[in-house]
Order: sequence, then C-alpha cells, then structure tokens
Amino acid sequence: METEYYGPTGAPIVVVLHDWFGRLPWLERVALELVREGLQVAIPDFFDGRTAADEQQARALIDTIDIAGALSVVDDIIDEARLYGTEKVGELGFSTGGWLALVHAQGGEADAVVAYYSSVAEKHHGVIPCPLLLQYAESDEWEYGGDPLAFYERLEDHGTPVSHFSYLGTRHHFANASIRETSDPQAAALALARTAAFFSAHLLD
Repeated sequence: METEYYGPTGAPIVVVLHDWFGRLPWLERVALELVREGLQVAIPDFFDGRTAADEQQARALIDTIDIAGALSVVDDIIDEARLYGTEKVGELGFSTGGWLALVHAQGGEADAVVAYYSSVAEKHHGVIPCPLLLQYAESDEWEYGGDPLAFYERLEDHGTPVSHFSYLGTRHHFANASIRETSDPQAAALALARTAAFFSAHLLD
C-alpha cells in the first residue's frame, strides 16, 4: 500500500485514513492545512490507487479492504516515523477511516484522534486512552448501538477525554470535497480548522 507524505520528517505525525471513496485529491488540502501547523502527515492508500465516484462503487471497494492489514499499515507508518525522531502521533479518519482510527487508537499508539462521522459499536469498543475530537453531520444513520450518544456514554465511562461537534444542515461525507452531492465547503472548513487546532494543542509543544 503506497503512502503519501507531507511536511517535515521527525515532526509529530498525523496519519490520515480515507473514507470508502478512496484516497481522493481533496485529502491533500487537509494534509497541507496540518503541515502549516508544523505537523507531518501520512496518507496511506488502502485501495491501491482505486477510487470511487459514487456509493455503489464505494461499497464494492470497501468490501475489498483487509482490516487487519490496514491497521498493520498504520502501525508500520508510526514505527517508521518514530525511527526518524517523531515522538507524538495523531490519527485522523473519515467515515470508515474514522472507524479504523478509533479502533487502532485502542492499542495506545496515538496521542490524539479526530474522527469524522464515525463511532465504534459496543462489540468493537475498547478503552481509547487519548483525547478524541468527533465531528458529526446533522443527518446520518447508525447501526444499532453505534449511534453517537451510546458511543459518548461508553467513552465517558472509560474516562476518555472527548469533545464533539455537529454541523447543521450537513450529511455524511460533508468534508469530502470530491462528492458534490453531500459536500459542504463551509462546514468542512470549520471542521478542518477545529481539527488543526486540536492536533496543535495535543501534538505540538
């Protein structure tokens, strides 16, 4: 799986995990915003260069993902970054990528996590020991037990520091500028600013 890197080697790193549409060009703007904060960014490609233009194609792509392999890729990125002097690690995920980030963070490797329109159902939920920022659309659908309210309650029970925002008038994938049907540039810009500020506060001295 090829990974794109941005920013200075040795700086705190944010691993960005794409949604089920694949690693589309809009993620570069996200990366550059974080680089401006002084962070390094890595964006792995879990679909080996394939991308989707609509939800039907995206469903076909997500069916091919190797979850264990994807989590292992995140481990490898973090291990390599540490070899070059990185001390702090953030994870940023969108939808499916947000779920992967939240699951991976249960292993204790991350110092901060931001997840967009993502949660973890009880059957996959373990203790997440780092601060979380959760970004939600106003209108969304969740599997039983995976709705944000139930997720918040489990996080609070475990003592996880968590903050969250919901963006009025938005739907799932509102941050993905490549998907015109659901993208909301104003909400996406505000969410990205909050994301950058969150990582700066938790990853930079």
